Amino acid sequence: MTRHQRGVLDTSTVIRLGQITDPDSLPLEPVITTVTLAELSVGPLVTTDDTVRAIRQAHLQQAEASFEPLPFDAAAARAFGGVSASLRRAGRKTAARAYDAMIAAIAISRQLPLYTCNPSDFEGIVGLEVVPVDIPE
Repeated sequence: MTRHQRGVLDTSTVIRLGQITDPDSLPLEPVITTVTLAELSVGPLVTTDDTVRAIRQAHLQQAEASFEPLPFDAAAARAFGGVSASLRRAGRKTAARAYDAMIAAIAISRQLPLYTCNPSDFEGIVGLEVVPVDIPE
């Protein structure tokens, strides 16, 4: 597999960064999106478990400190139309995958591959290069 110079990490990959043992499974320059920051910011607010809240808050703060996120801008908004159409043609509901669809649209609009621990979340999206990231057991 060719290692990309730059690539978008989805939220599942950002959360599991500490578990990835092979740095070659990630792009040389990993980037995230503002959508991932939004998704991570929900985590601490929706749990009643203090330990889980602390872990989720740590993920959010680490992402904020480590990355300058790519925005969901006009180009991504235009790409989102194609992503939504692809998901509908594949029989998947766009609303259920809204975060993933927006992250995919940002990657497509910037012609970047998407690195994910959950490649099935992005199946059927035309124009998106998905790079699976394996997490050791």
